[in-house]
Amino acid sequence: MVSIMNEALQLEVGNKVLEVGAGSGWHAATLAEIVAPSGSERSQWGHVYTTEIIQGLAEIARKNIMKAGYGDRVTIICEDGSMGYVEKAPYDRVLVTAAAPDIPKPLIEQLKPTGIMLIPVGSASLFQNLIRIIKGRDGKIKEENLGGVAFVPLTGRYGQRF
Repeated sequence: MVSIMNEALQLEVGNKVLEVGAGSGWHAATLAEIVAPSGSERSQWGHVYTTEIIQGLAEIARKNIMKAGYGDRVTIICEDGSMGYVEKAPYDRVLVTAAAPDIPKPLIEQLKPTGIMLIPVGSASLFQNLIRIIKGRDGKIKEENLGGVAFVPLTGRYGQRF
């Protein structure tokens, strides 16, 4: 799933990426290797900002990212990622790794024109679709359904209601 999502994002060296849902940090490391490849010129590097709402997971992700050598390319933020991370917006790419009931407006607002967002959308009961959003130069949004998926529910302000 990580490979499918990375490919669907059409990542490029130099992209600034927001990931919502850091988990263990592994997906953020794969993103970093694409947007800021090891051995390439640092001046060309992009950066991954990843949010995690659960403090314990954020700490685990931070440790894993540092241990794997991606601390200079990945920043882990412990807060409600459903709100995005406005401090570093706008982003070339936004990746959400938990299912939202609807597409959070703050994430669309923080996506650059010509940017791409990937998000599982649907119910917490695992009936979800992976949606790719492309923001046009004019700010108009195009949605594409990439098929059925099963993700944990997104929590936070724009997350699932239980």
